[in-house]
Amino acid sequence: MIPNAAHAPEAWQTVTNHTAALGESPFWHPHEQMLYWVDISGKQILRANIYMGTVETWDMPSEPGCIAPAASGGLVIALRHGIFRAQTWGGPLQHLTTLDYDPAQMRANDGKCDALGRFWVGTIDETRIKKNAALYCIDARELAKSGSPRVHCKISPTAGMTTANGLAFSPDNRSLYWADTPSHTVWAWDFDATTAAMTAQCVLTSFAPKPPGWQADPAASDNGGYRGRPDGATVDAQGNYWVAMFEGRRVCQLAPDGGLLAEFAVPLQCPTMPCFGGEDLKTLYLTSARHHRSAAELAAFPRSGKVLSMRVEVAGLPVNFYAG
Repeated sequence: MIPNAAHAPEAWQTVTNHTAALGESPFWHPHEQMLYWVDISGKQILRANIYMGTVETWDMPSEPGCIAPAASGGLVIALRHGIFRAQTWGGPLQHLTTLDYDPAQMRANDGKCDALGRFWVGTIDETRIKKNAALYCIDARELAKSGSPRVHCKISPTAGMTTANGLAFSPDNRSLYWADTPSHTVWAWDFDATTAAMTAQCVLTSFAPKPPGWQADPAASDNGGYRGRPDGATVDAQGNYWVAMFEGRRVCQLAPDGGLLAEFAVPLQCPTMPCFGGEDLKTLYLTSARHHRSAAELAAFPRSGKVLSMRVEVAGLPVNFYAG
């Protein structure tokens, strides 16, 4: 597939009428045939019956950065103030562990489970000053003496990152992808699924930085020359990396070597994260944001904050379940 103008924003359908402030972390639950996602700023977890058009919301005590389904039922949830487990939808939250950061200035952000059921959670430095975002791996397969999952810091707070995003694993589980959104860069590592070791870090791709003085202008057909920065991502069955370009009005499909295969224009300014779903995993779902956006932008892009969908040619990978 070659980038071209055929992938117009009209290809996207609106999934539900629900509007989130900051939609993120979508996944398709194959057993329930439902779509899950979070509203970080709205402090909610949501799930939709796509076929009935209904949406259920579940209020959280703090911002949910990411979620994943659990093999034994329910969800594992990364909130601002800790990692929690819920056995059932709307049920009590069991505290599993607390990550090593100051929740007054940081919170959990993008994350998902790997093929062995470990929950990977990145963080965000909300001050944008300290650049101490990190990536953690939470493994409940063998509990520590305290009865809590084992937590391993895989990318250190001293690595100079600000906003953890774009986490994804290749179909053969031999590559791990991760992005720092403000740096406009996506990295790749050689990944050992058995040990969770990450080696041989390299740049998968770098996107052009924001032009000096750039401001979002809904009337600018070329988005003022800005193509956006990498936010959430997923991988398809062929190993291609699909990434939402925040403020860029597009989703990019990258080859395993980082080459641009296609880009899909989106009818809103701030797409946040894609995932594959539907019975054949050929529906691409996309969350989006509307918080802190201008009135002019929201008037021009009224679907901001909604979940969109589009049919694609290559199937995605099924969601990985938490082993705990």
